[in-house]
Amino acid sequence: MSVSKIHHAWMSALAALLSAWLVSAPAHAAGDDVEKRTTNEAYEDVVQAAQDAIINRGYVIDYHGHIGDMLERTASDVGARTQLYKSAEFFTFCSAVLSREVMESDIGDIAYCPYVVFVYEAAEGEGGVTVGFRRLPEGGVRDKVNKLLSEIVAEAAKGF
Repeated sequence: MSVSKIHHAWMSALAALLSAWLVSAPAHAAGDDVEKRTTNEAYEDVVQAAQDAIINRGYVIDYHGHIGDMLERTASDVGARTQLYKSAEFFTFCSAVLSREVMESDIGDIAYCPYVVFVYEAAEGEGGVTVGFRRLPEGGVRDKVNKLLSEIVAEAAKGF
């Protein structure tokens, strides 16, 4: 058997194994790691409450992103046919104390910093305003970060 036939046979077998693995790999629902709350408060009030909940704990917001505006602005560029949000924003921030604790525990946890809190109102329906965050994997000091973010989200959703 020639080298090219062996190579082709080997590549075909590898492709078949990879395909079988992909088909049998467990599926994960999007958002299993997202904690969110929905409220009937006005969108602008929830955004302000989220911002206040972060700042009033002594954190500095590094970035306030207007993702809804970006998606609307670029919709025609990417051929989008659906409006997803009436409005959507996010805030990024870090905690020098918690971040250091988390990273001292596992240096690879740099991947979770900065922390992000999002607020959105869906374009369709009367679903209210949603505020939330993506949970860090449970365990150790990361649980403190999840607790902090959960408190911020609860405060923002609760109203005044």
